[in-house]
Amino acid sequence: MRPSKLKTRIFLDGADPGETRSLLGLLGFLDGQTTNPTLVSKNPAARARLAQGRRFDEGELLALYRGVVREVSGLLPAGSVSVEVTADANTPAEDMLRQGRAMSGWIPNAHIKFPTCAEGLKAAQQAVREGLRVNLTLCFSQQQAAAVYAATRGAKKGQVFVSPFVGRLDDRGQDGMGLVSNILRLYAPGDGHVEVLTASVRSVEHLLRALRLGSDIVTAPEVVLAEWARRGQPLPSPSDAYANPGLSPMPYEGVDLAQDWRGFDIRHELTDKGMEKFSADWADLIVAGREKAAS
Repeated sequence: MRPSKLKTRIFLDGADPGETRSLLGLLGFLDGQTTNPTLVSKNPAARARLAQGRRFDEGELLALYRGVVREVSGLLPAGSVSVEVTADANTPAEDMLRQGRAMSGWIPNAHIKFPTCAEGLKAAQQAVREGLRVNLTLCFSQQQAAAVYAATRGAKKGQVFVSPFVGRLDDRGQDGMGLVSNILRLYAPGDGHVEVLTASVRSVEHLLRALRLGSDIVTAPEVVLAEWARRGQPLPSPSDAYANPGLSPMPYEGVDLAQDWRGFDIRHELTDKGMEKFSADWADLIVAGREKAAS
């Protein structure tokens, strides 16, 4: 069951409805789920088809993704399910927005994931104006988080998430959880229209620190949430220490959230690499032109 003092919402990061069912049984609750193209490529149905030497055409792949999120949405009708557009460094905002509009119609509780880059922010800004719920993903800096806040100003509470990726910052020697702390501090004087969704969680220790910091949401893979359940779903105490040996602290930046979002430095190499990875994993599932002609 949900711990009585738990305020942070807990999401599963995955694209396998079987994991969703399993964790609902193990934890007794889930508040939502996040998906992305790489997770779809790991879905059991996708893997089984690839094992047979068969890829998808784009329509079939979108149908698989739609089926996955509809099944998850049915399991979590009161929660949020994040669905990600496919975008690389050359994808214009108009294309992202077209995808996002279509995906928002798949389920009633979708948050559409746009990358935290210039074109992604343009798409998210317009999506919010149209009433869509959005999740700005692949966030790695305070400047990016500030731009998310400014671009979506006027949104309703619960309409906008920002997803700082802590594990990928840890991988290059920076304290990813420090970024979460900084974003929460940055947003504290604001109107609360952007909620912080801690992502790229690699361990129960990441999860517990996010809870201690007061992250609005944490999304974690099945292996982390299952381990948390096996430990009895502990909550952090004020005296708990977070061990981050060898990680460089991320200093807080005082920035003006009132300025236009285009005035922030939103470029980040990890955002570019993340977009490239998601796009490549999606493309690997699709029948190439020559392969399609041969079939």
